[in-house]
Amino acid sequence: MILVVNGPNLNLLGERKPEVYGHRDLDYVEREVGEVARELEVEVKFFQSNHEGEIIDFLHEHRKKGTGVLINPGALTHYSYSLRDALEAIDLPVVEVHISDVNEREDFRKKSVIQPVAIDRITGLGLEGYRLGLTRLVEYLRGQ
Repeated sequence: MILVVNGPNLNLLGERKPEVYGHRDLDYVEREVGEVARELEVEVKFFQSNHEGEIIDFLHEHRKKGTGVLINPGALTHYSYSLRDALEAIDLPVVEVHISDVNEREDFRKKSVIQPVAIDRITGLGLEGYRLGLTRLVEYLRGQ
């Protein structure tokens, strides 16, 4: 089972800065990722929280059932060493995804504390990044 995790403010997709994040909501993302999961014949479990500790608790709780993590950590990307440590501790392959090109935005968004524990990082492809991220994660898992 692939854990698909969305961090703070991603529940506001479609409303918050649509010029940056687009007009589609999180339900749309989950439907699209679910479609790709069916095509790839993998199970996914979705989770979104605006609370760092809840995300970490979810990862801990599902660490033995999960086979990989597709995560858009939102702003936690830039400073959450506790999330980074949780991802490292559960010892599952991680793909980090961002809707916008964080390298072309404000300086603080260019740093990722998650990237060192991820097998891949996808930025700037809009919601297509989720589809690509899941595909890359499954390809990695099947190549092991």
